[in-house]
Amino acid sequence: MKLEARIFLWIAELCFVVAAVYAWWTQHDFNQVEWTGTASLVLSGGLLGLGGSFFWFVSRRIDARPEDRNDAEIAEGAGELGFFSPGSYWPIGIAASATITGLGLALVQFWLAGLGVVLILSTVAGLLFQYYVGARAPLR
Repeated sequence: MKLEARIFLWIAELCFVVAAVYAWWTQHDFNQVEWTGTASLVLSGGLLGLGGSFFWFVSRRIDARPEDRNDAEIAEGAGELGFFSPGSYWPIGIAASATITGLGLALVQFWLAGLGVVLILSTVAGLLFQYYVGARAPLR
């Protein structure tokens, strides 16, 4: 996790530096700071800093992974990474629900956007609980 923390924190630092340069440059060229771009760069740096700090704190609590060590071999990273569903139709439903929500927002039809949000929540719940109901439910 230290590698991820470094990447996030380096990009956050870059965003802050670019924000300072951008503010100076717009002040120099237009005699006023362009606040929209400056604020977006500062907020992006802050968000990246939050993620990087989280990864840094987590990396201090867990053992070093092969990705975090310079002397690690490729074979050390082999093995099971987790469970991934071999065939699920729920992501298609989530995408369709997000499309309905986006269409409702684009057309300023709030009833359609509300329907899309309800559909998103129900399809996400279906994806989350697909292995806990029906024929795939674990035996008790």
